Amino acid sequence: MTTRHPRLLTIDDLTSLIGDGEIDTVIVAFTDMQGRLQGKRLHAQYFVDVVIDHGTEGCNYLLSVDIDMNTVDGYAMSSWEKGYGDMEFALDFDTIRRLTHQPATAMIQCDLVWLDHEPVVQSPRSILKKQLAKAADAGFAALSGTELEFILFDTTYEHAWASDYRDMTPANQYNIDYSILGTSRVEPILRDIRNHMYDAGMRVESAKGECNFGQHEIGFLYDEALVTADNHSVYKTSAKEIAAQHGKSLTFMSKYNEREGNSCHIHLSLRGTDDNIVFWDEKSGGRTATYDQFIAGVLATMRDFTLMYAPNVNSYKRFAAGSFAPTAIAWGEDNRTCSVRLVGHGPSARMENRLPGGDVNPYLALAAMLAGGLYGIDQGLELEEPLTGNAYTSDKEHVPSTLHEARDAWRDSSIARELFGDEVVDHYTNMADVELASFDAAVTDWELRRGFERM
Repeated sequence: MTTRHPRLLTIDDLTSLIGDGEIDTVIVAFTDMQGRLQGKRLHAQYFVDVVIDHGTEGCNYLLSVDIDMNTVDGYAMSSWEKGYGDMEFALDFDTIRRLTHQPATAMIQCDLVWLDHEPVVQSPRSILKKQLAKAADAGFAALSGTELEFILFDTTYEHAWASDYRDMTPANQYNIDYSILGTSRVEPILRDIRNHMYDAGMRVESAKGECNFGQHEIGFLYDEALVTADNHSVYKTSAKEIAAQHGKSLTFMSKYNEREGNSCHIHLSLRGTDDNIVFWDEKSGGRTATYDQFIAGVLATMRDFTLMYAPNVNSYKRFAAGSFAPTAIAWGEDNRTCSVRLVGHGPSARMENRLPGGDVNPYLALAAMLAGGLYGIDQGLELEEPLTGNAYTSDKEHVPSTLHEARDAWRDSSIARELFGDEVVDHYTNMADVELASFDAAVTDWELRRGFERM
């Protein structure tokens, strides 16, 4: 198994740094439905005097709002009728890290629990931890890595907002996939992100250019699945903060424009709880039956679980033939046209889920992959033959092409209700309903351009 990064802090380290005056601000944060870090900045001495022993709380509406933080109807856990009470931010002392891009600041990530200390089951981190517990009960531990792309602009967030996100200048003006020159153009910000994330306890691998103008990817070494999801959330927020410090902005949205979208390919493998290899048989030099069953389960549930991989209206604009974003529910050996690509051998044997975009909530996506894969093992599902050639032109079943379609598949899925529970399925169905209602009520630039004069 992986080992805890030495740059992460213990609670004793943190209190010592606070006592020495090196840390004066402690952020306590959780990841919400939309994948954002939410929480509080605490004065460090208050954190020591009160919060370590007695905790802190926040309104339960934080898991029942839309992207604009509006209170909306339809959530069982939180409403005007229920009074919008509190939930507790349960500090996870294994997640303490310095944020060196912020002055004298440390962060602790949290679970969400009710005031009777029962977990908030709709919380993304709780959903993933439930699936990890199921894996542990079956003798498995999950290792994962996320490959998150963004598009960088020589435009501040404030100017982008004021201009309705029009006429923004990308940081690179042409395709810079793997281009050293292209990354040199923006190395000051890439370097800051890499080094500050290393300081924050992440194992940074590399930065590389991508296809869209100004598009880049910073890679991190795989880790235990919960650690990877925690790191993903911290990185996503921190990258935006660092971009702003440079007078720039960046977006992780799945499909910013008509060119290549931002992907978030997710790699996943299982190990035994004793760290033995589960997906590969060294004697035969090939995949194990467990590996095949796991992949079969991910494929069997992919359509029902697409909402967990593609949570927004914009997510579905990325699914286009010939775009390196998958459309077909298929697997292949090192085949980038498939939604599931198998790579590596021996200890590195793993699946790559190519469906999620940059807007994905990592906790929900990893939970869906684990739930589907464990279902495949439990049911002993057989893996179909690999797809060779172009999956875009195959006769394989396709993933949902709209959020409407994905919402219905999730809501009506007996497997989703069996593996996640009605509370979780209904909660995220309502999240999709809120997103759809907002989008369906909007008048877009596309409609204005086509209809203002000519209709």
